[in-house]
Formats: sequence, C-alpha cells, structure tokens
Amino acid sequence: MRDGCLLGARIWMPQSAPENPVPAILEYTPYRKRDHSAVRDESTHPFIASHGYACVRVDLRGSGDSQGFLKDEYLQQEFDDGCDVIEWLASQPWCDGNVGMIGISWGGFNALQIAAMSPPSLKAVITICSTDDRYADDIHYRGGIPLTDNLTWSAQVMGYCSRPPDPLLHTDWEEIWLERLDNLPFLAHNWLKHQRRDSYWKHGSVCEDFSQINAAVYAVGGWFDLYSSAIPRMSKGLSCPRKGLIGPWVHRYPHVAYPAPAIDFLKESLRWWDYWLKDQQTGIMDEPRFHVYMMDSIRPAADYESIDGGWIEFNDWPDGSESLRLYANTDHSLSETALGQDTLSVSSPQDTGSTSGRLCPGMRLNLENATDQRSDDAASLVFETSPLAADLEIVGAPEFHIELTVDRPEGHLVVRLCDVHEDGEVTRISYGVVNLCHTDNQESLARIIPGEIIQKNVRLDDIAYRFRAGHRIRIAISDAYWPLVWPSRQAVTLTITTGNSYLLLPQHSAASYNAGAFTPPGISTELRAKEITSPTSERVLIRDVGKNEVVLQTRDDYGRKLINSCSMELASQVIDEYRIQPDDPLTASVTSQWKHEMARGDWHISTTSKQSMHCDSEYYYLEAEIVACINALEVFRKSWVERVSRDS
Repeated sequence: MRDGCLLGARIWMPQSAPENPVPAILEYTPYRKRDHSAVRDESTHPFIASHGYACVRVDLRGSGDSQGFLKDEYLQQEFDDGCDVIEWLASQPWCDGNVGMIGISWGGFNALQIAAMSPPSLKAVITICSTDDRYADDIHYRGGIPLTDNLTWSAQVMGYCSRPPDPLLHTDWEEIWLERLDNLPFLAHNWLKHQRRDSYWKHGSVCEDFSQINAAVYAVGGWFDLYSSAIPRMSKGLSCPRKGLIGPWVHRYPHVAYPAPAIDFLKESLRWWDYWLKDQQTGIMDEPRFHVYMMDSIRPAADYESIDGGWIEFNDWPDGSESLRLYANTDHSLSETALGQDTLSVSSPQDTGSTSGRLCPGMRLNLENATDQRSDDAASLVFETSPLAADLEIVGAPEFHIELTVDRPEGHLVVRLCDVHEDGEVTRISYGVVNLCHTDNQESLARIIPGEIIQKNVRLDDIAYRFRAGHRIRIAISDAYWPLVWPSRQAVTLTITTGNSYLLLPQHSAASYNAGAFTPPGISTELRAKEITSPTSERVLIRDVGKNEVVLQTRDDYGRKLINSCSMELASQVIDEYRIQPDDPLTASVTSQWKHEMARGDWHISTTSKQSMHCDSEYYYLEAEIVACINALEVFRKSWVERVSRDS
C-alpha cells in the first residue's frame, strides 16, 4: 500500500497470463482467504480464472494474512487500500489493465464504495447482498431504531478478526497476532454513538451521490436476504450501465444459494466479465435489465429447501402507478372502500416479534426465517381482506400510509404484510419499522406531542409475491418487534385513524415470465474440506412464567473441518441470547459469544469473544471481552465497559 503496509493475496490465473495478459477480478474482504473463505473461494475463482482471468482474493488490512489493524467497517483507509490494489493489479505484467470487482456482503459493499472512488482501471463490478445506504438499510439501524444485530454483528466481527495469520506464512505470527488483538475495536460502541443519520453513516453510503460510480454495476440479491431492497433503489439512482437480479435466496452466492432454485451464476458472471472486461458481445446487455423471482404463495417455515415460483423480467422497476389501494377500516377489514373514520388502538407486549426470525437469514446456519405469524398477530392490530377472488401478483415496495396518535412523546411503529392461508396459517411477506421520534430524513428528532395526529408513510421491503385465490391479505401493526429491534424507553399506545389509513400494493401486470432465464449450477465443485464433526443449529424460545421473562437462545456450531489447501483445522461456535419482560421495555438485553479454534499438528489456538448490551431509560450499557489461548494456555485478555446516552 501507499504507506508501506503489506496485504496478503491469493491469485488464480492461466499459466499463459505472463505472456498473454488477462483482465483481473478482485474480491476484497476480511474473511480470511487462506482458510475461513477458502472453500467458497475455490468454488468460484478457479472456474473464472480457467476462462482467461486473474482472480485475486485480498485480505483487508488487519485481517487474515495482511498487516495493519482493522479499526472499523468501510473506513477511508479501506477504500484507499482498495484503489491501491486495483492499480497494482492493472500494472502487473500478467494483467491487461482491465479490472473488475466482485463480492458478497462486506465485499459487495466495498465493491460499490471503491467504484465510487473511480479508480481508472476499474471497469465493472458484481455486488451481491449489499446496500447503497449504511444507515437505513444495513445491520445497525432500521427506521431509525437500533437493531440487536448491531451488537451480535459486532461480536461476530471481533471473533473473525481475533484469529492470527498463518504461521506457515509468518514466522512472527504471534507478535502480529497479539498486536492485532490489542488493537481490536469495540464496534458496537462505535456504531451506537451514531444513532441518527450523520456524516459517519453517509460516508460509504453510495446513495449520497450515485453519479460518482462510472463502472458498470450488476447488483444481485435474494428475497430472504436483508439487502434486496437496495437493488431497485440502485437501479433508479445509478446512471452507469447496470443490471439487477433477485432470487428466492438467503445471504449467499447464487450458485450455492438456498432455497432452490440456485442458478449457474458462474456462467452468468462470466458473461458479464467477458462483455465489460474483454469487449465480447455476450448478449447480456441486450436482455431485460431485471430478472426477479416471483415467489408463489409459501407456507410459513423456519427453513425452506425450495420455493415455488418463476423468473420474470422487465426493464424498469415498478413505479407504483398500478398500486392497489386498500383501506384499513374499523371492522378490521382491508378493502378498496373506506368505511368511514374512527379509531382503533394497540399497545403490544414487548416480546411481540418472537416469530420474526433472524434479521439476515444465511449469515448463520439454519432455523432463521420468520415462522407462523399468528402469535405475533394476536398482540397486534390486524386488518385483512376477504378471501381473494383471483390470484394477485405484486412486485415492488408495499407502502402503508397511516394516520395515528401516540400517548407518549416517543414510540415505534411496526407494519407487517402477511399472507393468510385458507387453514389460518400466516406467512410474513414484508415489513417496515419506524422510529416516530425521527424526522423522515433520520437526521434529527421530531417533536411528538401526545395525542396530536401524525401522518407517516411506512415503506416496506420490496418483494415479488403471488397471493393465491382464496387467501387473505393481512396488515399487522404493533409498537414492538423484539428481538429484531431495540424497544422504546416506554410502553406506548398507538391509536390509528381507520378510513384515513391505507395500504398500497404494487401490482405489476407488465412483467413477463421466462422459464429459461437461468440454468441450474453447471459445475460440481470438488469438496475441498474434510468434515470432522457436523454442524448443528438450534433456536429455543423460553417463556418463564415465574420470572415473567421471555428468553430466546440460538446456538450455531459450525462443526470442525480440515481445509485441504492449507492443512488447517477450523471450528467455530456462537451462542446468542435475548431477554425481555413483556411488560417492561427496559429489561431488554442481548448477549453474543463466539469461540474460534485453529489447529495444525501440535499447534492449537482459540479465541473467545463475548459482547452484551442492556439499557435503562437514559443509557445503553455495553460490555465486551476477548480471551486468546495457545495450546490451552491463556496469552491475552482484554475487556471493555462502555455506556452511550439514548437518543430517543
């Protein structure tokens, strides 16, 4: 790098590249190229390299085999390093000067962010499961409300970055490791100090100025992933050449994604790279701009093997001009006719949301999707249609326009769109949450006068979904959604004006189906890791009547495996615990603990990181600890105790 720091890279390229230079494709993440992400990397990069590319996996500064320290997500240092890497690649004798970037999650974020830096050699990117907006649409806040994942993701990053470089590559690995441990940041504390949309979050949010991106962008995601709504936003905001793809998937690459159907994404990405980096007419830019999976009505389940439906294609994301307006009425109906004005109230127990599943399915193992919504609906204010006379397809972002009053000077609003099956089962289709204390731009606080009428437009996540004839469409409204979002300081009562509140459903009759849009994954990758012990996952909800407490525990054991390419054994476990009393929002707490192990021969290291958060009416209280051992002997321990004033 420009300051002399060395970053570790792993490169696959044709043997002839030094004599016949090829384009380079960069993936740039903190997820450890040599071991942690090795199996995934080896299912992707060798295939693309075999078609005439140099595929390069680089560890971020302060992670894996790179020098330096990782102080936070998406710092300017990360972008500068990325630009340095790109120009280094372009100058190599085996590179023809054309560079692309690909990545999922963190690597998808920084592909966009570095594209906004406009390095001259970067011609195109593929960004998967990422976002253009770090505040409104990431793992820290939603609708201006802190997410519990703000803490659990902080614990996960600390665990990832607590592992040492490989001793086979670094004779001074222990010195590097101990210094890295001593410089680990307590990220949840960093993030919670910025509870509004300030300059901290605007940095790295490419939506602040889409015009800075000139490289072609292929944005990819899944309906069960956290970030799918970023794709239509980017399609409207970007002026560069662009395409969008959304399948029925969780947080995964599409060729290894679930639920089925997965697609031959390696072939699809090769068409993209050949067009933009080799100037070959592959036809990819002659096709419709969007390919989206229309999900057929699905049963609620914690996990899915496959989703019925089909691929639709169109050029412009629906603008809502064909939206169906359904009024929320006093008789709890949802109909095209407003039946006069009245009021209905709701004050939800604080554990409402126990069927919500995980914020971002696919970032852990299984048992993560939203399940049958009936128990949460019983704690919510519900409006629903009569049984549908015909199928109804929607594509886009449902919106709920609500007129309401609040009995306190603060409060949260949660709106869920659901599919009610003929036997009574309820599937959550989409949802949105709003901190009523925030202005619409999330940059300042809004003064709420108890009892004064408020107008809010709640934009739910984009979705493509078919409601079946005979089913009912339901809207459920609550003021709590634990454990996804942190509760407000006081239990509140929301009073909704019926007849003046309505749902807009984005019908899109112009979509056309294309059953042959994609083929199944075309290669079977050789298993490059040996399973020693199998992964296990569980999610347990405990209602302790004696303590009047609800406890959700999730345990994911990733098993033990041997990475063949580096002869390294890896093992990881995580336990998350969420606690709350249904009648007291100030009893909310979350704890996340990660353990990582690495072993080769008689060398064995382990790190255990634990983070927790609880609150009172004035502060959030955060604690963290990291412990590291070599061959069961403790060599490092550090702890943090912090508090942050509550903004609202």
